[in-house]
Amino acid sequence: MANYRRHGKSTIADKLFLISEVSLLCLSSLLASHIYNNFHPHISLDYRIINAIVFAAAVMLCALSVGLYDQKLREKQGGIIKRVVITLLFSAILLEAVIFNLFPFLHISSHYLLGTSLIALLSLSSFRTLFHYYDITKLSRRRVLILGAGERALIIERRMRRNVDKRFIELVGFAYIDGDKPSNIPTDKIVNFDYKQNLFQYVVDNSIDQLVIACDERRNMLPVDHLFKCKSSGIEVIEILDFIEQETGQIAVNLIYPSWVIYGNGFHINRRFKTSLDYKLNLVLAVLMLLVTWPIMLVTALLIYLEDGRKTGAPIFYGQVRVGIDGKLFTILKFRSMGQNAEANGAQYATIDDQRVTKIGKYLRKYRIDELPQLLNVMKGEMGFVGPRPERPEFVCELEKDIPYYSQRHNVRPGLTGWAQLKYPYGATAEDSLEKLKFDLYYIKHRSLLLDLVILVRTVEIVLFGKGR
Repeated sequence: MANYRRHGKSTIADKLFLISEVSLLCLSSLLASHIYNNFHPHISLDYRIINAIVFAAAVMLCALSVGLYDQKLREKQGGIIKRVVITLLFSAILLEAVIFNLFPFLHISSHYLLGTSLIALLSLSSFRTLFHYYDITKLSRRRVLILGAGERALIIERRMRRNVDKRFIELVGFAYIDGDKPSNIPTDKIVNFDYKQNLFQYVVDNSIDQLVIACDERRNMLPVDHLFKCKSSGIEVIEILDFIEQETGQIAVNLIYPSWVIYGNGFHINRRFKTSLDYKLNLVLAVLMLLVTWPIMLVTALLIYLEDGRKTGAPIFYGQVRVGIDGKLFTILKFRSMGQNAEANGAQYATIDDQRVTKIGKYLRKYRIDELPQLLNVMKGEMGFVGPRPERPEFVCELEKDIPYYSQRHNVRPGLTGWAQLKYPYGATAEDSLEKLKFDLYYIKHRSLLLDLVILVRTVEIVLFGKGR
């Protein structure tokens, strides 16, 4: 059976892609150093290999930060090349400004780095063009049969409409199961066979790699003996909840049932990671971030003052009550991005092209600069760098009534950025809050130090391309 992907883990195609890209980066570095060595014959091969590995590591870190390794990245070829250029520029700055200063013995010359970057630009752009043109992901594509053609199965059909969502799977079709409710799944996607008598034979004949249980009524409706035979033959049998989690990086809140949460893997948080160790790491990061960003914060405060603070006396900073860990209230600190008395009529969601936002505030929100003062909240232990974004208590009261399991997002410390911010655009409605909750629950279930680091690195993409509001 085909080797397939779970969200965030590698497939054969992913591994082949990464190995090829690392090899290209190392070869680019070795070629540039060979050319440089012809004019300055004093660099040993061992030294050049070490330099090539350092260069490849720096480029891959920067590529991750601008979203080049996002499996759901929706960019045309021009957008990919633009991100490759930004990646190589960032990696050159990282090497020159940080790594070569910390480890000067690694530095060959700026001319070598320039040559390496140019060769890497050509090789990476060409490789990614060929990779997408020949669609190497077919190596890891698995054939999936959905057992169900009702309301629950319709969720999969809606989630898997775009090609990027089906990058690693081939949906063979939806099999109607007795008890399924009427739905709008297209008839050409429904497969017809006697599932009670011929399920295993159909799976074998059509080379099915994975069965997804998505029927509306499961009790006494599924052919358990056939499912057992499929499972013992190496065919994956999985529930719709787990399938959506694997493919989308979110948890379908409307499908959750208590035993899935209680007996399933995940949702357990090491108490030490949740308290002392978590706080110490965030404190160190907050101090370092403050040392780097204080000039930006100083300029921001001056611009806010000059725009309307000088005339109206409006404050530069803005405090707002939010809900933190375990439901405790705290005051979040932000640069003021709206006019004074913006909420004279009560609390309300910010919207796209919100008229209350000032001219300076529009850019502060777009590039997340307005949130820099929250570093003080991190230092106080009220927030972390990574976690669900804290919401206002006025909205939380309503959302907890309407959305099941909404209160579970308060089981972890809120953060400056999070999984939902990476995976979902800015939301300003209750429906958006439901979508973000699906990603927040995925983060809570899979929370780890490694996932936090990945989210932090990937946040660069949000700031760089102005995806905040």
